[in-house]
Amino acid sequence: MLPTPLLIPPSADFWPVLARTLLRQWRESGSDSDAGDFSSVRVLVPNFVHAQLLKNALANELKRTFIPPRITTLQAWLKMLPPDPTEHVVSSSTERMMALYAELRQHGWLKKLFAARRNVDLLPLAQTLMTLFDELSEALLPAMHLEPEAAEDKWQAALEHLPLPVRTILSDESQLVWSLWKSQLGSSDPTAACLVRMMRLAAEADAPLVWISHAPADALHEAFLNAYAEYQPVLRVMPDWHKHSVAAAYAAAWPELPEQARHENGSLFDTDVADIAAPSGVSLQACGSLEDEAQRAANTIINWLQAGKTCVAIIAQDRVVARRMRALLERAAIYVSDETGWKLSTTRAAASIAALLDVVSTRAETIALLDLLKSPCVFADMPDKADRVMEIEHALRRFNILGGWDAVLGVLDDSPAARQLVEVIFEQARTFAGRKTLSEWGAVTDDALRALGMRDALQNDGAGIQVVKLLDMLIHDCGGMLHAFSFAEWRAFLSLQLESTPFVPEVFDRRVVMLQLNGAQLRRFDAVIMVGADADHLPSQLNDVLFFANAVRRELGLATREMRQRMQLRDFAELLSVNPEVVLSYQSYRNGEPNAVSSWIERLQLTLERAGAGMLPVHRADMALRSLTTALPHMPSPAAPHLLPRKLSASAYNSLVACPYQFFATRMLGLAGLDELSDMPEKRDYGDWLHAILKTYHESIRDHKVAPAAREGLLREISQKVFDEALARSAAALGYYARWQKVIPAYLDWANEREEKGWRFAFGEQPFEKTLNWDGGQITLRGCIDRIDEHEDGSRAILDYKTRSLQALRDKVKEAEDHQLAFYGVLSDLPVSAGHFVALEVTKDKTGDAEAKNFIEWQAMLEQQIVKNVRAIASGAPLKASGIERVCVYCEVRGLCRKGAW
Repeated sequence: MLPTPLLIPPSADFWPVLARTLLRQWRESGSDSDAGDFSSVRVLVPNFVHAQLLKNALANELKRTFIPPRITTLQAWLKMLPPDPTEHVVSSSTERMMALYAELRQHGWLKKLFAARRNVDLLPLAQTLMTLFDELSEALLPAMHLEPEAAEDKWQAALEHLPLPVRTILSDESQLVWSLWKSQLGSSDPTAACLVRMMRLAAEADAPLVWISHAPADALHEAFLNAYAEYQPVLRVMPDWHKHSVAAAYAAAWPELPEQARHENGSLFDTDVADIAAPSGVSLQACGSLEDEAQRAANTIINWLQAGKTCVAIIAQDRVVARRMRALLERAAIYVSDETGWKLSTTRAAASIAALLDVVSTRAETIALLDLLKSPCVFADMPDKADRVMEIEHALRRFNILGGWDAVLGVLDDSPAARQLVEVIFEQARTFAGRKTLSEWGAVTDDALRALGMRDALQNDGAGIQVVKLLDMLIHDCGGMLHAFSFAEWRAFLSLQLESTPFVPEVFDRRVVMLQLNGAQLRRFDAVIMVGADADHLPSQLNDVLFFANAVRRELGLATREMRQRMQLRDFAELLSVNPEVVLSYQSYRNGEPNAVSSWIERLQLTLERAGAGMLPVHRADMALRSLTTALPHMPSPAAPHLLPRKLSASAYNSLVACPYQFFATRMLGLAGLDELSDMPEKRDYGDWLHAILKTYHESIRDHKVAPAAREGLLREISQKVFDEALARSAAALGYYARWQKVIPAYLDWANEREEKGWRFAFGEQPFEKTLNWDGGQITLRGCIDRIDEHEDGSRAILDYKTRSLQALRDKVKEAEDHQLAFYGVLSDLPVSAGHFVALEVTKDKTGDAEAKNFIEWQAMLEQQIVKNVRAIASGAPLKASGIERVCVYCEVRGLCRKGAW
C-alpha cells in the first residue's frame, strides 16, 4: 500500500512547508540528513522550474551547504535510461499520424462522413485521432498490462451508461476511433514503450521516491507509482483542495472547487459568513479598449519593476492584448520571457518556407513570387539583391503579369541578372512534382533551401534553427514510410507541423515572465497581472471533445469537459492564493459594446458583497504625463534645385502646373507608387490595345492603299488579332472588345471624312526628344506622340487618342488646363499647326475630334512657360502644395503634404 499522500494547502508557503516536512521525515528515518547529504532520495517534479523552487526552500530551511536530493522530471529520467536491445523501435508521432492518414484517405465514405472535399482535409482528422489514441493508451494500457480484456470491458461498460438512442448516434464515430486505436496498438506504440520503460525504472528502484504533482496521477503514472512502491517507499505530494484548506471566500464563491463539495444528502457546503474575507492583494482593473488595457498593464509592470519587484508574471488569457503589451514593454527596454511561446508557423522563418511552397503551388503567381524574393532568407548573401528584386517587381507591375513561369521570364528578357534570379527559383520549383515519400519530399525541400541560400540564413535565426531541425527530424523520422504523397499533401502536412510546434525564444531577462494560467501551477511571483479576465477568455474556451460523449470519457478514465474546467478553476484559485499581488485586467468595452467580466470573478464579487466583506479593490495604473511641444503644421514649400530632373514629360509638366509639391514628391524625389497588379483589364489596357490596333491599321492604309470598301474588314481583322491575345490572358477583355466593335463604324466614318479633307496619316506611336536651352541650363523634353497627320499643303497636325466622349474632350480643350497637345507640338521635330484630341467613344453612333484653338500661339507660350518654370526651380524657387481640391482628391502624395491639417 502507498502511504497517505502529503496534502499541502495552495499558498505562498507550499514549498517551505514541503521542505520542512521532508527534512523532518528524513531525520526521523535516520538517513544521512545530519551530514547534509540527501542524495539517497529521488524527487520527481512536474517541471525543472519546480526543482529550483524545492532546492531554494531546502536551502532556506537548512541555512548551510548540503547535497540536494536527486531532483528531476519523469521524462528526463526516462531519457537517461540506457537502451534495451530487446525494446522495439518506437514510431515517431509524425510517422504514426501520416500512416493513419494514408489509411484514412483510402476510404471515400470517411470523406463523406466528415465533409472532407479533398484528401488533405483528412489531415486535421488524423491529428485529432492521434491525440485521442494517446489519451486512450494512457488510460487503458496499464489495465491491459495486467488484464488483456480490461480495455474491452471498460468500453462496453462505458456504452452501457448511455441511452440506446444516443448509443446508436455515437456508434459510427466512436466505433471508428475504437477500431483504429486497437489496430494501431503494438510494441512500436510510444505509450506502450513508455509504460515498459517506466516499469523498468520501477524494477530498478534504488531510492525512496517523492512524487510532486499539481493533480492526482493518471492511470499511466498510477501504474508506475504502484510498481515503484513494491520496491521502495513512495510519498505523493499534492495541493490540498479540501474545504478546510481553501480560502472561505473561494469555497463559497466556487462550490465546485473543493475536493468534497457536497454532503451526503447532496446539499452544498454551508460556509459561515463570518469566515469570509476579501482576498488579500487581489484587485480588478476595467479598461476601455484593447489599447487601453495593454497600456495600463504595461505601465503596471513598469511600476512594479521600479518598486523593486524582480519576478513578475503575465497571465496571457487574451493573447492579442498580451502581444501588444509585450511590444510596449520592449519599447521601454523590458524584454518579456515568453514561456508559452507562439506557433512556429507565425515566425518569419516559417513564412519564408510557406512563401517557397506558395510559389510552387501557384506556378509563380506574382504576389507569391515577390513575397519569396523579398524574404530576408532568400539569396541572403547576394550583394545587389535589392536592386534585382526591385527590377523584377517593376517589370511585373509595368506589364501587369499576374503569374506563370513563361510570362514572368518573358518580361525579364532585357534584364539578364534579374532573369537569372527567377530561373534559379524555377529550376527548384520543377523538382516539386509527382508523388514522393515524406522523406523524399523533405529532401527535395532541403535541396531547394540550399540552392536558394535559405538554409544558411535560417541557421542564423533562432526560429530558423528550429525550422531546419524540424525539417531534418521529418526526413529522419519518416525514412521508413513507403507511402507516396502528392505535393499538396506534403505542403499541408508541413504546414500542420509548423502550426502545432511552439517556438520559445531564448530571453535571458527573467524579471518578467509571460505564461498561460496552467504554467503558474506550484509557482510564486512577486506580482501577477492577468490580461483578458473577461467572460470570453476566463475560463478559456475548451475545444469540443470529438467522438466521445462525456459519459463515455468518464467511464474510460479520460478527461471530461467538466474535469478540465475544474482544473482550470483550481489553477485560478491557486494563482489568487499563492501570489501577494494579483491584478485581474479586462476590457469593459469591446468594439463599442459592453463586455462582461469573467463569471468566476462575478461570483466572487457577489459572495463578498453578500458577506459584507466589500468588493475587490480597483487597481489604477495612471499613465505618466508628458509635455509635448506644440508644432503647428504648415503648407510645405521645399526648394531643391539640385534635384531638378534632366528630362521632362507631358504628364510631369502637367503635374508641375497642377501642384508644384506633387511634382517635387513624384518627379524629383521619385516617390510615385508602384503600378497595381490587377487580374481584370483596366482602361489603360484598353487604351494600349486601341493604340496598337490603330497604328497597324493606319500604317496598312498608308503603305498598301487599301480601298475604302475593304477598310472595315481590315480594321476588324487587326482588332481580332489584338483582342485574341488579350482574351487569352483574361476573358474579362471581352467587354472591352464588344465596346470597341461598336466604335469601329463611327471611327471609320470620321477617318475617311478626314482623309477626304486632304489629311494623310504620316506615322504613329513615335518617341521624340527635344532640348530647350537657356543661360546656364537646359531641359530635355521627351514623349511618345500617338499620331501625326500631314496635309496636302504640307502642314502637320498632332492627334492624341482618348477613350472618352467627344463632348468631354471639347470641354477639356476649352478649359486649357491640360498642356499635352501643345507639349507634343513643342516636342515635334517639324512645326505643327494643329492639335486634336480624337474621341474613341461614340455619342449617338458618331465620334470625332476636338481641335485646340490658336495652337501655334499655345505652343510658343508653353515653351516660354516651361523654360521660365524650370529656371525658377533651378534657382531655388519654393515648390508649394498649392493644388486645388479637384487635383488633391486623386493625388497619391496627399498624405505627405498633409493638406487639411494646415
